[in-house]
Amino acid sequence: MKFTYLLVDFFTVLIPFVFSFHPQIKFYKHWPALFPAMIVTGIIFIAWDMYFTQLKIWGFNPDYLTGVYMGSLPVEEVLFFFCIPYSCIFTYACFNVLFKKRLSERATLFISTVLIVLSAFMVILFSAHFYTVYTFASLAILLFTAQYILKVTWLSVFYITYLALLLPFFIVNGLLTGTGLQAPVVWYNPAQIINLRMLTIPFEDIFYGMDLILLNMIIYTFLIKKKLPTTKYSAGIGATTSNNANSNKNP
Repeated sequence: MKFTYLLVDFFTVLIPFVFSFHPQIKFYKHWPALFPAMIVTGIIFIAWDMYFTQLKIWGFNPDYLTGVYMGSLPVEEVLFFFCIPYSCIFTYACFNVLFKKRLSERATLFISTVLIVLSAFMVILFSAHFYTVYTFASLAILLFTAQYILKVTWLSVFYITYLALLLPFFIVNGLLTGTGLQAPVVWYNPAQIINLRMLTIPFEDIFYGMDLILLNMIIYTFLIKKKLPTTKYSAGIGATTSNNANSNKNP
């Protein structure tokens, strides 16, 4: 029981980490861009997490923890912000190469715009709920930045990847919020969420996860172009080949 959360972290990242060294994947070549992205994003989200923990917007059940803390957070929670992004960006990188079909620019723009508008609506409608407001405000800002300011070309694959990741998301977050357990690993203050749940998972968690991966993606895709010349990473999963580069395909 004490290792429940730690095991969730471990098994979440195990297969992506092992396959990072596959000769046809070579995802480890992207570490110079990936690790800084995870560190920067991790610092932001850990600070957010610590603040919300202090406000008792959420908290952690000691029955499922090893008892090792970093500041006010259990070490398992800190690891979460590195294990989950690693696995998700690995999945994105694989999808980017294995699946050639993309959403059209118009479809991608439509999805981004709808999500931004809905996020703004959620912020206004549920302004008294801290978790809801912070989650959807962050999503609106990140998506607006990616779609309209940076004008990135990878959002199409990102949306497809995130949709595919919803199944493992429901497994992992389901366990953490109490599905199949006697009590939740992570509990939420019902006054700070809209109390719409899928099984035991708060509705906001779906978009909080999108916030986490989206910020990682923005930094990762920027750094991968700066740190890894095309000739070095074009053979790796998620890389941009010379042909793709000419056709505006992103890493």
